[in-house]
Amino acid sequence: MKITAKKAWGHLKTITHHRFLVMAGCFRVGLIYQGLTHDLSKYSPTEFWEGARYYQGTRSPNAAEREDKGYSEAWMHHKGRNRHHYEYWTDMNRQTRCYESVPMPRRYLAEMVMDRIAACKTYEGKAYTQASALNYFLKSRERELMHPKTREELEVLLRMLQDRGEEETFCYIRQMLKEKI
Repeated sequence: MKITAKKAWGHLKTITHHRFLVMAGCFRVGLIYQGLTHDLSKYSPTEFWEGARYYQGTRSPNAAEREDKGYSEAWMHHKGRNRHHYEYWTDMNRQTRCYESVPMPRRYLAEMVMDRIAACKTYEGKAYTQASALNYFLKSRERELMHPKTREELEVLLRMLQDRGEEETFCYIRQMLKEKI
């Protein structure tokens, strides 16, 4: 696939819009630094140029890259540098000597919620509803790959978003982040 100026500009606008939405959500729950630094790796050459090459505007370019090449180099770069992705939280189990998921710290779980909301708003546009992030989560296979505690906490927050809306969910997340667990 060829990179055009139009695709590069579209990709730049999309990732910047997404970052702005995540930043706004993170600020609302008290995660100022995480909001400011969210997804900065998307502007790195490894992620940006692959994203521009596979840009479509209606879904993640990582999915298109994966369909074309069988893997996404941009995604592998991204998930290893951004703690708000559950894939980042894997390590070698000393007993089984196998890689396994570990529970995500709550501040990154909260950022993941903001990321999912922003991704749905970015790609769904006017079709976005408070149920969008939960629906995407329930349709995906990722639930099987997450640590059970992370999966459970994420689903609770996404169901709360669906049923009670952003204001109440974000208030709950602010309180959750204040608890020492």
